[in-house]
Amino acid sequence: MSLRVNPDLYSIILNGLNINTQNQDQALEQLSSGQKLNSPSDNPAATASLVSNRMESSANSQYLQNISSLTGSMQVASTALNSVVESLTSASSLAVEAQNGTLNSQDLQAIAQQVQGLQQEILGLANTTYNGQYLFAGTATTTQPYTLDSSSPSGVTYKGNNQIDSLEISPGQAMPINLPGSQLFSNTGNSVFQSLQDLYNGLQGNGDLSTAATEVQNALSYVTNQQTFYGNSIDRLNNTQTFLTQENLQLTETESQTLDANMAQTISNLTQSETTRQALLDAGGSISQTTLFNYLPPS
Repeated sequence: MSLRVNPDLYSIILNGLNINTQNQDQALEQLSSGQKLNSPSDNPAATASLVSNRMESSANSQYLQNISSLTGSMQVASTALNSVVESLTSASSLAVEAQNGTLNSQDLQAIAQQVQGLQQEILGLANTTYNGQYLFAGTATTTQPYTLDSSSPSGVTYKGNNQIDSLEISPGQAMPINLPGSQLFSNTGNSVFQSLQDLYNGLQGNGDLSTAATEVQNALSYVTNQQTFYGNSIDRLNNTQTFLTQENLQLTETESQTLDANMAQTISNLTQSETTRQALLDAGGSISQTTLFNYLPPS
């Protein structure tokens, strides 16, 4: 009978001890940091997934920041337009009242003063700002859109531009973020400031009250229709904000599952590593006490 002793037993045990030491070090690091991944080499695939996850979450956070700022400006603009509608409603009521044949010139003058006050009020609303920028100047947000101008038939001059800006609120989705005053307060056949000026002139005896009253009513209907842009935009922003917030919560949960260590399992792995290490050390000690006689069959 031939007898063969494996000369690599020491190498096998040493290799096992090295692997065991690495496992112990990894378990100790996980216990210390609370994370499964402490270096890319721990799990390259999971690390790549984590990087992608964080990039998406960061992009979503920027979109949410854009939405928050834009929602604020949209709400301020919408509130300003609501006030314009209220002022035009008052002007329309005054126009109807002024056509009452029982009013004398003093009564009409008093109404004219009220209309003039509404003109000034709407002018202020048309120059509404948010965070230091004019909301109704098109993209010329540092330029006051409307100024008083006695040489203009409407009593004002528009100094903004006619451009509309847009902003990306989610991947691949951009939306217009403003309407210029030239579109909000006037179009062919409708002008808020012209209608009010014509009403004022009519009350002063320099125009037809009935025609002016119709102009004011048409301007009221026109601005009311323009309000839908802001209402619809705010709804869209709210819906997108809800979606992105939920997506970020899911991304956070996914990151936690990828990154966070299972502490109970990590402790169990450490305990098992310690047991395995001791077994390998015991095996190494046994080999050093083994001679050829241990492999001989009993006589």
